Amino acid sequence: MGLALLAAACATAPEPVAMKAPEPLICPPVEKPVCPPTAPAPAPAPAPAPAPAPVPEVEYRGRLQPAPWSDLPSWGRESLGDSLVAFVRGCTALAKQPAWEAVCAEAAALPPGLPDTALAAFFESRFEPHQVINADESTSGMVTGYYEPLLRGSRTRTEKYRYPIYAVPQDLLVIDLSSVYPDLKYKRLRGRIEGNRVVPYLARGDIDADPAPLKGLEIVWVDDAVELFFLHIQGSGQVLLENGERVRVGYAEQNGHPFRSLGRLLIRQREIPPERASMQGIKDWARRNPRKVQRFLNENPSFVFFRELPGDLPGPIGSLGVPLTAERSIAVDPRVVPLGVPVYLSTTWPNSPQPLNRLMVAQDTGGAINGGVRADFYWGFGDAAGNQAGKMRQSGRMWVLLPKGYTPPATVQASSGS
Repeated sequence: MGLALLAAACATAPEPVAMKAPEPLICPPVEKPVCPPTAPAPAPAPAPAPAPAPVPEVEYRGRLQPAPWSDLPSWGRESLGDSLVAFVRGCTALAKQPAWEAVCAEAAALPPGLPDTALAAFFESRFEPHQVINADESTSGMVTGYYEPLLRGSRTRTEKYRYPIYAVPQDLLVIDLSSVYPDLKYKRLRGRIEGNRVVPYLARGDIDADPAPLKGLEIVWVDDAVELFFLHIQGSGQVLLENGERVRVGYAEQNGHPFRSLGRLLIRQREIPPERASMQGIKDWARRNPRKVQRFLNENPSFVFFRELPGDLPGPIGSLGVPLTAERSIAVDPRVVPLGVPVYLSTTWPNSPQPLNRLMVAQDTGGAINGGVRADFYWGFGDAAGNQAGKMRQSGRMWVLLPKGYTPPATVQASSGS
């Protein structure tokens, strides 16, 4: 027997039986070979450490860059009184941050009726401008408008009032990802539990189906499906009941599906030309095509749930948690522009080259408001405000005002290879 076979024979000798003294290992008598020494058994390899859960990538949206006051077009020539009121209103939330406590207290202590020159001097003495830069290093972006509409409705369903405004369903699951990944602040997953799985929540077409899966959650019923659709886009509104009572509703939650533009869809399907893709143009199309409306609305799976708000508020509640101020509040992407901060906006009036340079306050967010230089201008309540909001799609630039010596939160950096 060769040496290899001999080693194999020794290695495969039978194990001793339990509770019995082991027999000595005897190699076969082949020309008196010597059994090779038995190598010690290797130590067991340590169990590999569990791999850390991968951190989801966060898209880089833009950054803030210090800038001189002289860069702000027409700074100091625009009325600042209402801007100060809006800023102080937001300080109820902003002053909870130590860096803002002193400047908020000073702003609140300013006497009413100060001339604009004195207000401009206050902002210049306490703040430093930072220009908003997009992810592609450009400095201009899109400015749209929104408003608080008035709908007509009823507390009970009738043949006329048959389109429901829903409260938040109890089975809507909202997962805040920042509790696991701090970099994912403002990122939430929404769904529902089906068996032992989390699945996407119902889309618009499912919610509007018959029989209604959310029956019993109606706050009020309204008379126009398209007006209700635009209420979802605006995020807040008032409903006038037949008895003269007004019900104010505000954004409470969303079903987690992506927003898809009805205007773009109508253009793509050649239902309207691009120049008619305003809110007014879409409403006109809907009046002329009532049988097509629901099918096209269902192409946007996003659905908003509301809550009833006190009727004596001075304005709808924005994402900052304070009432919005007409023509002084804007919605922004909080991943670039912090909520609550003053923002100098340089744009033009709707459908006009006339400059609109104004100190605004970032007090709201929106599903379609993504990117650095991207703002939604709050025009106020009613048809006149809706007329301006529906036409607004302008180019603009933005500067954030931060307290002197304050380091802005770091924006998410671009991932490698992106």
